[in-house]
Amino acid sequence: MTCRTGQASDPGGEQDAHATDAVFTSLLEDSAEELYEQAPCGYLSTLMDGTIAKINTTLLEWLDLERSQVVGRMRFADLLTVGGRLYHETHFAPMLQMQGEVGGIALDIKGAGKQRMPVLVTSKVKVSEDGEPLLIRTTVFDARDRRAYEAELLRGRKAAEEARRQAEADRARLQEALAVLQQNLLPAALPAIPGLEAGSHYHTASPDLLGGDFYDLFPLGADRWAFFLGDVCGKGPQAAAVTSLTRYTLRAAALHDPDPVTVLTTLNTVLHERYTSGDTRYCTTIFGVLDPGGDHVGVHLASGGHPPALIQRADGTADYLPTPGGMLVGVLPQVQFTAAHTRLFPGDTLLLYTDGLTEARIGPERELYGEDALRAFTAAQPPAGPRALIGALTALLAGFGDGLDDDTALLALGVPAPRK
Repeated sequence: MTCRTGQASDPGGEQDAHATDAVFTSLLEDSAEELYEQAPCGYLSTLMDGTIAKINTTLLEWLDLERSQVVGRMRFADLLTVGGRLYHETHFAPMLQMQGEVGGIALDIKGAGKQRMPVLVTSKVKVSEDGEPLLIRTTVFDARDRRAYEAELLRGRKAAEEARRQAEADRARLQEALAVLQQNLLPAALPAIPGLEAGSHYHTASPDLLGGDFYDLFPLGADRWAFFLGDVCGKGPQAAAVTSLTRYTLRAAALHDPDPVTVLTTLNTVLHERYTSGDTRYCTTIFGVLDPGGDHVGVHLASGGHPPALIQRADGTADYLPTPGGMLVGVLPQVQFTAAHTRLFPGDTLLLYTDGLTEARIGPERELYGEDALRAFTAAQPPAGPRALIGALTALLAGFGDGLDDDTALLALGVPAPRK
């Protein structure tokens, strides 16, 4: 008996395999066509002159048109709104011709019901093997959700911008109101005093806050003049209220009895009685009287916890006028103040200041400017009178920049030097 190796051929199995391949190929072809027609985006192909040669069902549904109305009868530009056609002719088509493709261009097509439908368009030129352009393939994406999102963002930005402008306007009005209130706490102008010269300056550290610094110069009668300068604890409306009470109390007390110790004692009584309900308010201040006489002006003053006055002499020296024992005004029911006296001769200037000046921060280590530096600065200035000294100090304050974080008041009084 003869034996054979291998398997016998199976014509039926080969036929089944061929049938399966045919069905699979058919399914692929059907799926590709269905994907083209029912894709989530629009597809169309146009001739080089823009005439539509092929378009998918998705785009036709967006346009609410039949295929017979479009293919061979319309150009791509005909699907666009007036603005879209203008952009297509002036920008889109020329770029496509030069570059061979254009992507992500925002246009509007005339959708169903003639509604504008925002879309994003990408086009690419198909060329032959010889490089000749054959047709243009275009993809159209629905941009309605994106446009709505962008519009919402734009509205949000506009709202934020309007809120910012409103906030800036509100702040400007607040600053203007605060500036007016601040000016009302200061004399509009210093009075002219025969035989004397006066100068002043007020630096506001923040236009958003009312400061508590104050000064004044006013007549007492019989060629005598009173002056004061001080600083209320705190900032804002509460500090402004204390400032107003302090100024008017000092003026009223001086007209009754101008003795500096008596005036400060009266102020202490008023502040302590007014602010004894737990909200303690106090201030530091210097009050004094000018008494012209002959070749000089007598100065009689007292200090309530305030930095000492500085005197610039005509010979180019500068030193502080000691006022020991001066206690804060308004803290305790019983206080003690000590009077001090000096004379101003021609060329001498008496300088009063608040601690915003001496407590300014300077240098990389932000050290305190201090009283020694102020004395040295004053001594270095030519003894040209109160206004010249105030001008030099104003420039000094401006040079501190952000190191000056507190309000500063300056008041200078002196006897003009004889003209040469």
